[in-house]
Amino acid sequence: MIKRYVVVPVSMLMLLSFVASVSAQGFGRLDPAAREERRRLTRADHQGMMKLLDITALRPGRNGMNPDADNYANYDEAKANPYPDLPDPLMTKSRQKVTTEEMWWKLRRPEIVEVYDREIYGRVPRDMPRVTWEVTSAAQKTDGDVAVTTKQLVGHVDNSAHPAITVDIQVTLTTPVEAKGPVPVIMEFGFGGRFRRPPRPGAGPSWRQQVLARGWGHASIVPNSIQADNGAGLNKGIIGLMNKGQSRKPDDWGALRAWAWGASRALDYFETDPAVDATKVAVEGHSRYGKATLVAMAYDQRFANAYVSSSGAGGASIWRRDWGEIVENVAGSGEYHWMAGNFLKYAGPLGWDDLPTDAHELVALCAPRPVFISGGSVNGDAWVDAKGMFLAAAGAGPVYTLLGKKDMGTTEFPAIETSLMDGEVAFRQHSGGHTPGPNWPHFLDFTARYFQ
Repeated sequence: MIKRYVVVPVSMLMLLSFVASVSAQGFGRLDPAAREERRRLTRADHQGMMKLLDITALRPGRNGMNPDADNYANYDEAKANPYPDLPDPLMTKSRQKVTTEEMWWKLRRPEIVEVYDREIYGRVPRDMPRVTWEVTSAAQKTDGDVAVTTKQLVGHVDNSAHPAITVDIQVTLTTPVEAKGPVPVIMEFGFGGRFRRPPRPGAGPSWRQQVLARGWGHASIVPNSIQADNGAGLNKGIIGLMNKGQSRKPDDWGALRAWAWGASRALDYFETDPAVDATKVAVEGHSRYGKATLVAMAYDQRFANAYVSSSGAGGASIWRRDWGEIVENVAGSGEYHWMAGNFLKYAGPLGWDDLPTDAHELVALCAPRPVFISGGSVNGDAWVDAKGMFLAAAGAGPVYTLLGKKDMGTTEFPAIETSLMDGEVAFRQHSGGHTPGPNWPHFLDFTARYFQ
């Protein structure tokens, strides 16, 4: 029987990751004419937002592929910190120091959220439509030596206000058959089953098998079923549905916020499923989906934990650093759709130091819940700036300690393969390049402290 629920509201590794993400968007299945049309619509939308903001030109981003290019990415630490002073996460707009938990929750945290809504990720519309969840299939199988039940779920978004646009959120949920009760779940932002890479010979258990071995469940949500990963798609998906197919306003939400909204709707479903302990749901994502993971964790306090893998600029990496991917890359036509339109201002005419916030305050919005920030080695994952992500984790520490939790215990960037996991803010840089794989066991050990 089908169940229904109503829920109310730069290395070769980097290049391979890009190719994989493009393929997952369906870009590679387009014929050349359709591909060029997508590019044309993206450029037009990008230019339209610039015109709306009265911006005539943006500064160019960094080239991460060609070392001979004039704008090749900086990887010299001596040049990486032109703006070393970060905003104080415990200082209000009125220059009042936050000294109590009540001041954080009632005064300072709402201020930071407002800045992110207006300037960085955009505002979610107030009257979001209901989502009706349908279990389209449920089957038992064995993964490794664990018997599991896998459900295919579709979250149908009510489109009665604009029937021309349909949004069906795709989620896969797997739980152990022999569980004695509801289980914790790790949910990834993924590409969907058809894009899942087969395991390498001798690679050991997959992250899903590692999760199942602990008696937990896992889930995957397909971001492109919520919102396309390109500017041409901004008049479709959940953003287009809410705008009735029209262009965005400068403070309207971008794809990162939309993907995070979709993850929250999946969590709504988990709260209704007797197989899931919805108080112990962690969210995970890598690269651009690492950005979405941190946004989801920051905005929805029901998520219990997060594995933020190689998220870079727009995720856990400090905006004010000149290393790898920078503000201008994210504001360019290839990535601007992740953000609010207002973000473009900081690539021209404003600068990085004009930003009213930085990534450490995004990490602070996760407090007091645990969060695990991960990156790979410079040889393979330099673009995402592991040190910049570490600095954001360290910069969030004062908020965690204010709320009675433990920070990383250091502000000195550690040697690679060093685990900083004693506090609620965890950081680890592995030597495996642009991949979440090497840090999965460490994240699961970290999570077990809270999920056992």
